[in-house]
Amino acid sequence: MDAAAPNGGGTIRLYNNVLSDIEGGAMSPAAGWIIMGAAVIVAGALFVVRDTRRRSSGLAAPPASVTWLKVGAMAIAGVVLVLIGNTNRGVAIAVRGLPWVVLVVLVVLVAWSFLLGRTRYGRYIYAIGGNAEAARRAGINLSRIRVTAFALAGLTAGIMGIVYASYLGSVSTNVQGGNNVLYAVAAAVIGGTSLFGGRGKMLGAVLGGIIVAVIYNGLELLGLGAAAQNLWTAAVLLAAVTVDTVARRSRPNT
Repeated sequence: MDAAAPNGGGTIRLYNNVLSDIEGGAMSPAAGWIIMGAAVIVAGALFVVRDTRRRSSGLAAPPASVTWLKVGAMAIAGVVLVLIGNTNRGVAIAVRGLPWVVLVVLVVLVAWSFLLGRTRYGRYIYAIGGNAEAARRAGINLSRIRVTAFALAGLTAGIMGIVYASYLGSVSTNVQGGNNVLYAVAAAVIGGTSLFGGRGKMLGAVLGGIIVAVIYNGLELLGLGAAAQNLWTAAVLLAAVTVDTVARRSRPNT
């Protein structure tokens, strides 16, 4: 551990192997295929059963062909992800396998997607985001839902903070969080989350994060500095906000 400054600042080096392996370690290629196959089978079965029940009950549901198309797209995405992860990315030694951080992100994605989409609490969050006054008149406890929502957001930020510390190999009080906030907001908005509330999904936020990462890494490979990275990320964010605003204004008032 590096020496800390008298005012409480400084850098703490991390030597815990488990913590370091979250971002730096990787599962075996075989384990990646097994986990991917199990995830696709379980998620695909849930999609098929859910849509079949909704169609049999006369509720709105996509056709069976669309459901199977979703399952197929998910399987293809999983295969591509594992193939990329199993590609040797080492320099001096061979490094293959999906990083453990991918599994961490998938667990958070599934847990929060289930919470928002399949529970009463998730429907309350969407209701408050869409129209807080209408939600209050419907009997929803706004204070309790908001406090727990911020607590869960803090928990998610803490998990990602551990991942970031694993990436850096240390924890420092000198880390500038401004850019991270910009990237987080950009990922959510680009992924379809409305700044006006009431709309958005966890999967969209993850896909938005991938887009932001592609922009950042692409500009890094081109040799452009932080100013250009922030400029292009902000430009994409502005475009997403503009589309969201136009779409919201074009909707008929109900």
